[in-house]
Amino acid sequence: MAIQQIIEEISNLNSNLFQKDFLLTWEKSDDDIFQIIKIAEILKSLRESNISSKCFDSGLAVSIFRDQSTRTRFSFASAANLLGLTIQDFDESKSQVGHGETLRETANMISFFTDIVGIRDDKYIGIGNDYMRKFGKALDDGFENGVLEQRPGIINLQCDIDHPTQSLSDLLYLKNYFGSLEALQGKKIAMSWAYSPSYGKPLSVPQGIIGLMTRFGMDVHLAHPEGYDLLPKVIDKANIQSQQSEGSFKIVDSMEEAFENADVVYPKSWSPLHIMQAKSELVKNNDHIKISELEEEGLNHNAKHKNWECTEKLMNLTRDKNAPYMHCLPADISGISCEQGEVQKEVFEKYRIQTYIEASYKPYIIASMILNNRFENPDELLTQMMNNSENKRLL
Repeated sequence: MAIQQIIEEISNLNSNLFQKDFLLTWEKSDDDIFQIIKIAEILKSLRESNISSKCFDSGLAVSIFRDQSTRTRFSFASAANLLGLTIQDFDESKSQVGHGETLRETANMISFFTDIVGIRDDKYIGIGNDYMRKFGKALDDGFENGVLEQRPGIINLQCDIDHPTQSLSDLLYLKNYFGSLEALQGKKIAMSWAYSPSYGKPLSVPQGIIGLMTRFGMDVHLAHPEGYDLLPKVIDKANIQSQQSEGSFKIVDSMEEAFENADVVYPKSWSPLHIMQAKSELVKNNDHIKISELEEEGLNHNAKHKNWECTEKLMNLTRDKNAPYMHCLPADISGISCEQGEVQKEVFEKYRIQTYIEASYKPYIIASMILNNRFENPDELLTQMMNNSENKRLL
């Protein structure tokens, strides 16, 4: 589809993204989601055509990673660079946070020339998303009292509840794989727990997938062993959205049932819910000894379910024995990154390049989020970019 046609489609959307933080996908309207996706596609096309999409002469994009990251960290930096912002990573270990600097003070001190703040805080239930909202209130306070000339936007780069930049990247990947968002209606996606020998992983990826894909009429099957439930409020949201989209949402207790005739599979490990909840309470009390003991308990719990592995046998259960395998990466690959893990090495190698392509959409999704937050009429801005490009070619 031509860029100008997509721009015209954007102008007809009733979105509400300008100067609004992006913290949970289900807080955003359908038009908001459509606009994020469409502008991400335009930005990708512009870059591939060597047309500049720089819309900032100055300003900072600040990242705060309170957990480790490769893909999302570099995707955020790439997105900022694509639009002309300077990236600055806020490292708490090199700041005054350890000396008692409050969140309110940190938020204001790093935001004088800042346009966007990306935050990852995904380790503890009840803490990560709350941190982002408190950070936002601190920015509101600074702006309203004249400390800040502008109120930076906030993008959730993964929290305890959702991972919107990942799930939206996955949505864009599926849109292109099947041909359109409309083509997702009735497609079965298996969001399945899988065994991992590594640390207790957050719930936000599976919650992000069921919280987004149920909006597009997909037949969403969530599979996990006993004890690996997701947050009830996210399950409730998935149920409501599946009814509204005339899709379906079902929880099953085996990978086999989830993979049977699936159009897409997404096997991914996450920590037992009760372990995550208990860990959050211990963090509040700074009880690091018991936290270590609890994490060991979680790994022992995982070890009871080593048979939850994505194998060639399971993939043969999928529709036409050829459903796309998806993963947010890095995957625990049996025989490569670990002795036994989430996915058989033969399966991962077959789909490896596709998982890399899946990841490649994230910089454009984040860039779209930034652009939509900072510019009230993105259709006009994108048209100007196209016109500037045409003018240069005439010189």
